[in-house]
Amino acid sequence: MSDLDGDYDPDNIFAKIVRGDAPAAKVFEDHDTLAFMDVFPQGPGHVLVIHKRAHARNLLDAEPEALQAVVLTVQRVARAVRAALKPDGVFIAQFNGKASGQTVYHLHFHVIPRWAGVPLGRHAAGGMADMAELKPLAESIALEIA
Repeated sequence: MSDLDGDYDPDNIFAKIVRGDAPAAKVFEDHDTLAFMDVFPQGPGHVLVIHKRAHARNLLDAEPEALQAVVLTVQRVARAVRAALKPDGVFIAQFNGKASGQTVYHLHFHVIPRWAGVPLGRHAAGGMADMAELKPLAESIALEIA
């Protein structure tokens, strides 16, 4: 059995964030989804979008309704990132399994602003960001959520 299969761990860090057991610089929240700043960002303005109630480990085992809700929030957040930070592009990523780079087994998407000539940091390899730096970014993006 590969790590693409398995049981959902209700104590993963994203589930803890949803329950309020771990801190997060929140960007957006509705009944189904939550968007917050990545604490190991690949660049300034790196946001994660998750489903709050689905127990999908990745895209491959997500229910269609949960996937639809997450993708719609990804679009809203990407538009807000564009409006707030004025990047040259917006990179959307989603990993499935360790070999692809997945480190948290809770369905999530990355929304990463990109600027021409600025290299993208390595996924999950940089140092942990300071929450005091993430909160103003989260607030500026949140102001642009339509």
